[in-house]
Amino acid sequence: MRNKNSINFTEGKILSPLLMFSVPIFAALFLQAMYGAVDLMVVGKFGDAAGVSGVGTGSSVMMLVTTIINGFAVGTTVLIGRRIGENSPEKAGRAIGAAIFLFAVLSVALTVLMIIFAEPLAALMKAPEEAFDDTVTYVRICSAGIIFITAYNVIGGIFRGLGNSTLPMIFVAIACGVNIIADLLFIAVFKMGVAGAALATILAQAVSVVLSLVIIRKQNLPFKFSLKDIGIHKEELSIIIKIGTPIALQDGLTHLSFLIVNAITNDFGLAESAGYGVAQRVTGFIFLVPSAVMSGITAFVAQNYGAGKLDRARKGMFTGIFAGSVGGFVLFLLGFFFAAPLSSIFANDPSVIEQSALYLRGFSSDCLLTCALFSFLGYFSGCGETTYAMVQGITASFLFRVPLSWLLANLENATLTHIGLAAPLATVYGIIFSIVSYIIIVKKQNKLMKN
Repeated sequence: MRNKNSINFTEGKILSPLLMFSVPIFAALFLQAMYGAVDLMVVGKFGDAAGVSGVGTGSSVMMLVTTIINGFAVGTTVLIGRRIGENSPEKAGRAIGAAIFLFAVLSVALTVLMIIFAEPLAALMKAPEEAFDDTVTYVRICSAGIIFITAYNVIGGIFRGLGNSTLPMIFVAIACGVNIIADLLFIAVFKMGVAGAALATILAQAVSVVLSLVIIRKQNLPFKFSLKDIGIHKEELSIIIKIGTPIALQDGLTHLSFLIVNAITNDFGLAESAGYGVAQRVTGFIFLVPSAVMSGITAFVAQNYGAGKLDRARKGMFTGIFAGSVGGFVLFLLGFFFAAPLSSIFANDPSVIEQSALYLRGFSSDCLLTCALFSFLGYFSGCGETTYAMVQGITASFLFRVPLSWLLANLENATLTHIGLAAPLATVYGIIFSIVSYIIIVKKQNKLMKN
């Protein structure tokens, strides 16, 4: 029996169910970006440029962990979507148990590694001397809460696979509210600075996970699950790992490329380092539309792929490209023409605002391209063809984004605007690669259908 908030993508219209599913994802991503951005915002209002740089660089490092976790969460979403499409509630329960086991092991390993290597990571990031200790502090404290980051992503991945994007939105709304209150309390009242920002983040995630488990117990769920299902289920684990590993590698290495770009900007100076950190928060909001569309397409394609409706899955992808690009155009206009006002939300220092705006003006054209790219990636993930997404992400990052950033940064009189241009140039390549990959996948699928 399907939960009333779950959506069956295998029948009826395409655009309206996609929008119904993607809007709560957008809202959840917005709230998630908000509770991450609040750290930077409050530190920017009540601290100095060193604190802004420390939170900006430290949160960029922590995002590397989140992207790895998200990759395997996509594998969970796809597997559960398939089981629901196949109408196999028992297998869906085993898939959830396998995911819980996998993520428990992953969270312990990442926590230990991040706490141990926080200082070397800050050094690799070329954190400015004035912000070095703040960066290390932020990373170590946030790393203690990786188990909560993991739990949230497991829960979100499960419900998106069921076609329910509303509950994950509620969970992150809880985290956002707690984080805002805790940030103001720890930073503005108790004057804890960067450490307060990190502690507020952990507290928010912990409260969100606990309350989400309480809410889940009251749901009528379309699968059979018990504690006995948690364990090593080879078939389910292999599918999650097979689908999730390329996504985790792609997202992790793509984010690593942005960390390298961050290190390049850190070499420019403290104002540029802080400005890039602010710009990354703004671009985090800009990317919400394509990210929501990608999650919607992944779930849509997974259900239809499981039901054997390949033509409908492809139509869903093209519908996502069209709908997402409309929103992307609006975001381009905001990023280009309102770069300074958007940056001023997160900082008071005029030099930091100026540097952030410079980067955004170079980067903003990427909004026009990313929705198309992310729609292809959502289709690849939904079909389980995540190797194509991985190769695209790695090659776009390390053959285009990083080298171009370095070359543009070394131009005479280079500014952050030049560095910002590397992102859209890399996305152009990504779209070309994805079109070729899509043609190959469709031919392979058609061949299998004939046999």
